[in-house]
Amino acid sequence: MALVVQKYGGTSMGSVERIRNVAKRVAKTYDAGNDMVIVVSAMSGETNKLVALANEICEFPDNREYDVLVASGEQVSIALLAMCLKSMGYKAKSYHGWQVPVITDSAFSKARIEEIPDTKIRADLKDGTIVIVAGFQGIDREGNVTTLGRGGSDTSAVALAAAMKADVCEIYTDVDGVYTTDPNICQDARKIEKVSYDEMLELASLGAKVLQIRSVEFAKKYNVDVHVRSSFNDNPGTMVTKEDKDMEAVLVSGIAYDKNEAKIAVMGVPDKPGIAAKILSPLSDANISVDMIVQNASEGGLTDFTFTVTKADFKKALAITREVAKEINAKEIAEDENISKISIVGVGMRSHAGVATKMFQTLAKEGINIQMISTSEIKVSVVIDAKYTELAVRVLHDAFGLSGK
Repeated sequence: MALVVQKYGGTSMGSVERIRNVAKRVAKTYDAGNDMVIVVSAMSGETNKLVALANEICEFPDNREYDVLVASGEQVSIALLAMCLKSMGYKAKSYHGWQVPVITDSAFSKARIEEIPDTKIRADLKDGTIVIVAGFQGIDREGNVTTLGRGGSDTSAVALAAAMKADVCEIYTDVDGVYTTDPNICQDARKIEKVSYDEMLELASLGAKVLQIRSVEFAKKYNVDVHVRSSFNDNPGTMVTKEDKDMEAVLVSGIAYDKNEAKIAVMGVPDKPGIAAKILSPLSDANISVDMIVQNASEGGLTDFTFTVTKADFKKALAITREVAKEINAKEIAEDENISKISIVGVGMRSHAGVATKMFQTLAKEGINIQMISTSEIKVSVVIDAKYTELAVRVLHDAFGLSGK
């Protein structure tokens, strides 16, 4: 007997018929003699509807009440799946995040899991009950409902698997694994059988939508094997696991892209110690994450400071930056929402030279200008004009020999 944690996303839970299919899959695994903890997302489109309602009420919804609102989507999913399993003759019980409880900090909309006591769930499992937990949500130590950010159900699932020392965490989605790039852009993209935690961390942080980054962080920290699979077939998926020697032989494992970023440039900034902190500290205080940062060489005692944020944070970040710009006597603010971040990722880059050069040369041949560059041990990212996104992905995928052919 094994303890299996399965997570089903919004698409898998997108209709009554699909929920019935999920129930059948859960029942099949349970009938094989496994203890089952199921984590589900809201039905596809439901969270977007709730977010739209919040934005219709006011431009900047109160953070606490926003989480109360958007957490309601999962309540429907857990109840429907539990009802379905019970109608099939199985013991099933649904839990909100706060009922488990999934204890988080108080960073509304971006909460981080701190602790998951497992007493209630273990008692249910001992009784032969299939436990169904609402993903994406938790509760802080003051009793407030919190949410983990979009895609947070992945994090809920892996965190539960880690807390309960599950044998495997299966993430069911609408794709049957992690691909070398988006198959919708590149028809030659192929499924990766096995990918390291570090590679998956980079791919997730760089825009690959298969797994949320914090779910991979949990998996790496607690050595949870994560099997990414499709809920619409029985094909083997991609195993996210520890790095091995075979992975190092591959120069580049995947190409990621992210159109969900915007660029803010503070022009004519006094070039002196403390200016970067002066610009970025108010953003940090507002819980806004800054991604790429570039500061130009100083001319005449002035420099330009450019950074990117997510489009969701863009309006708020721009308003804060404008206030800071006045304080530091910056000349002007420039903004650009029509950008895209393209990245190449691979643990093999640690031991091979010339990867970045090959990337830059490939883009240059297509006349694609690079606006910003960021590197790490196993990735190179560039910011380009959004209109060149698909072209850049295809030519890089070909240049690094990632075709499934």
